[in-house]
Amino acid sequence: MSQALQGLLDLLDLEQIEENIFRGRSRPAIVPRVFGGQVAAQALVAAGRTVPEDRLAHSLHAYFLRTGDPGAPIVYTVDRMNDGRSFTTRRVVAVQHGQPIFALSASFQKHEEGFDHQAPMPASPDPETLPTSAERISGYDHIAADVREKFLETREAIDLRYVDEPPYGKFGEPREPHSQVWFRTNGKLADDPLLHVVLATYVSDMTLLDSILLAHGRGGWAVNDVVGASLDHAMWFHRPFRADEWLLYDQESPSAHGGRGLGQARIYTQDGQLAISVIQEGVVRAPRPH
Repeated sequence: MSQALQGLLDLLDLEQIEENIFRGRSRPAIVPRVFGGQVAAQALVAAGRTVPEDRLAHSLHAYFLRTGDPGAPIVYTVDRMNDGRSFTTRRVVAVQHGQPIFALSASFQKHEEGFDHQAPMPASPDPETLPTSAERISGYDHIAADVREKFLETREAIDLRYVDEPPYGKFGEPREPHSQVWFRTNGKLADDPLLHVVLATYVSDMTLLDSILLAHGRGGWAVNDVVGASLDHAMWFHRPFRADEWLLYDQESPSAHGGRGLGQARIYTQDGQLAISVIQEGVVRAPRPH
C-alpha cells in the first residue's frame, strides 16, 4: 500500500469519543476549506461504526451546511434513527466551532435476493491506456505551479484518469456536458465492504460538477474562473464493488440555473456492473468583480 493511500485511510479512521460521538481531522485541499468528499466519507464511517456488520450501506443523502475549517477537528454525532428487520437508518451531524457544517442520512440493508436489471455500461476506453493525473497536469502551463503541486498532492492516494481533456485543461468554449473518469485507489484495500463504499464516497465529490463547467467553457477552481461549492449529495449503492479496482465514473449535467448546477452520474465496475448512482447540486457562479 502506498504511503499516500495509508495517509488517506488514517484520515478517514475516526476517533471514538463516546458512544455515537466521533472525531475526525482534515488536511489541506486545493481551496481553503474542508473537501466535501472527506466530510461525507467521514460521516459515513461514523454511521457505519454503529451498524451491524451484516448490513451494508445502500444509500446516503447529505447537505453541506457551512464551509468547513481544515484547521479544526470535526465532531460527528450519530442519531440511531431506526433498527428494523431489514433496514437500519442513521443520521449524522458534523460540527465545528459549535455549529453544524454537514448533515447526512444513511441507510443500511441486510442482504437479500430480488429482481435484477440495470442500465448498460457506456462505451469507454481501457483505463490503462489513459494518462495519469500527473501526466495530464504536467502539460498545463496555464495552471500555477503551486496549484499543480497541491492538486497532485490531493490525488496521490487515488489513480484518477480522465477519458477526455478535463475542464481545467481545455476551456474557453462550451463542450458537451458529459465527462468520464476511471478511478481506483493507489493500492489494495482490506475486504471490508464499508471501506470500499467510504472510498467511493470520497472520490465521488472530486469531479461530479465537471460536466457543468464543460457546458459553459469554464476551467474551474484550478484556474479561478468559477466560484462554487457543493450543496447536497446523494448516492445509491446497487451492487458490490471494490474501490481498489477500476471503476468508470460516467457524469453529465442536465441543468444549470440560478447560480446552481446539477450533476448526475453512474459508476460501473470494469466488467460492466452498475455499482453506484450519484446526484449532486452545487453553487456554480462566475467570479464577481471586486
